[in-house]
Amino acid sequence: MCMRIEDCRKMKPTTNEAPTTLKEQMRRFFMPELKASYLRRLFCIALLSFGFFRYVCRPAWSNGVSMLPSIQNRQILFFWLTAYWFSDPKVGDVVVIKVVGSKVFLLKRVVAVAGQSVAFKQGKLYVDGKPEEAYWANLTPCDWNLPERIVSEKHVFAVGDNRSMPQEQHRFGEVENKRIIGKIIQLKKRK
Repeated sequence: MCMRIEDCRKMKPTTNEAPTTLKEQMRRFFMPELKASYLRRLFCIALLSFGFFRYVCRPAWSNGVSMLPSIQNRQILFFWLTAYWFSDPKVGDVVVIKVVGSKVFLLKRVVAVAGQSVAFKQGKLYVDGKPEEAYWANLTPCDWNLPERIVSEKHVFAVGDNRSMPQEQHRFGEVENKRIIGKIIQLKKRK
């Protein structure tokens, strides 16, 4: 409190006062004072973000046409690393398969799981001797032929959605469950 009027005029406003204008509010929001509490919050947010995007949900960039039309070439995707910690992949899941190191992956759809038979006859996908009727089974025209085979224990059979490309140019087949590191979360399901 000021004792004299001259002393009151010389006092500067404190920084704890609420900003009065929108411009002042924006300045404080985008350029806050670098106090210890702010720096602690910033450090915690950075640490939590690093942990989340390193161990829970990872961003990825698709490169190729083997999953067209479900996933476009050069599309940004996110995948759950935790999706298969306590369960195995299911038929219809679009999974991330580890190929080399921690940066090269394949995106493929699981069409059959351990114990099921899978075959392609004149471009049609057959699982357990019956034609697969799911929307993803016939997204593109196909002329593939592949003899029937039984999927091994602790494996899945994974193939891309774009089967219009020649069978020889497409990477697909049985994959060990331990090589599947995640599940794509960005796809919209069709009805």
